[in-house]
Amino acid sequence: MAEASLHVLKRIRSSYQQFSEKEKQIADYIISDPEKIVHSSINQVADDLKVADATVFRFCKRLGFKGYQALKIALASELVSPIKDIHEEINEDDSEMDIMKKVFQANINAIEYTREIQSENNFTKALAIITDAKQIHFYGNGGSGVAAQDGQHKFMRSGLPSHAYTDTHLQLMAASQLTNEDAALFISHTGTNKDLLEVVDVAKQNGVPTIGITNYAKSPFSKAVDVCLYTVSPETGYRSEALASRLAELSIIDALYVNYSVKKKEQSQEAMAKMRKAISRKRL
Repeated sequence: MAEASLHVLKRIRSSYQQFSEKEKQIADYIISDPEKIVHSSINQVADDLKVADATVFRFCKRLGFKGYQALKIALASELVSPIKDIHEEINEDDSEMDIMKKVFQANINAIEYTREIQSENNFTKALAIITDAKQIHFYGNGGSGVAAQDGQHKFMRSGLPSHAYTDTHLQLMAASQLTNEDAALFISHTGTNKDLLEVVDVAKQNGVPTIGITNYAKSPFSKAVDVCLYTVSPETGYRSEALASRLAELSIIDALYVNYSVKKKEQSQEAMAKMRKAISRKRL
């Protein structure tokens, strides 16, 4: 049976009486808050339960999964049912078209899972922060910097002054100039980037409303920002979950941008008209 088709919660409940005491402890942890598992690393789960990482890994194997990551993907699929998870590993003997299809499906899954787990309350709060802001800064390092730049590119079209910073020194300098009338949106896949956490701290000291986008709910980053939005991304061979999460991050930013444009319709239309007129100079 393919891992993706396994029903995590059903298998846990049906095998519960056969588990050891430590296995029951892990089982109770998953059943009590399955969504938390989707956003937690194996180290975080092990720390919470005060067990070894290997104990959690063996539990996943006992349920029929290759490991913790595979269990997370199947659990995410179960939580967003009836979405069908057809996540597949990329193999060396796959054809070019097979690999292409699997990459596309991994991207589709990341976006669908991310959409389904969004908290309406958190999304509304994040949108309210942006709607009330006089300007917005986007911060991200490495691959997350690409998403930050996309945020600036999108919101510039809405008429809201927007800036993106990917250099750690410029991030600190820019954040130090923000006020409580502005907004800062931070992007960190792992939620453990020390440099970005320092920028969040500077923004918080200035009373700046902060929004975060990350893949891990239990992280220093998710606790530091005022409002956090989460992504879910499957990991495949030759492609880390961080790469798949990029499209989910872009989709969250896109959803915020479109909502903002609807709320600020006249402002957005005026800004877009000016931008199109300016860009037309570049066309023959």
